Amino acid sequence: MIFGMKPNTYCMLLHLSQLLVFCLPGFGIAIPILLWAIKKDQEQLVDQHGKIVINWLLTELIYFVAAAMLSFVIIGLLILPAVIIVGIVFPIIGGLKANDGIEWKYPLSISFFK
Repeated sequence: MIFGMKPNTYCMLLHLSQLLVFCLPGFGIAIPILLWAIKKDQEQLVDQHGKIVINWLLTELIYFVAAAMLSFVIIGLLILPAVIIVGIVFPIIGGLKANDGIEWKYPLSISFFK
């Protein structure tokens, strides 16, 4: 039990905490990192899901910056909404799968942490 929660529930919250970026800018990055850092050494499952989430956060940042830069040549205006949409959909899918005990690596995610 982690803070009175099953590890799967904690991992689900780890994934879904990314969505805070739409309500409280910065928290959608800080909270997942904090949740991972607190329990990564105590629970292997949290470490695995945390690495997936951190990899996605870094990848999403790269895609967002690239799309913003490419918006000057119009193509970025098409890519930017796609990045935002997958930034919503992937954490939801990851959270649902984590709650079911499944480790789901986000498609298109670069593996910075393995």
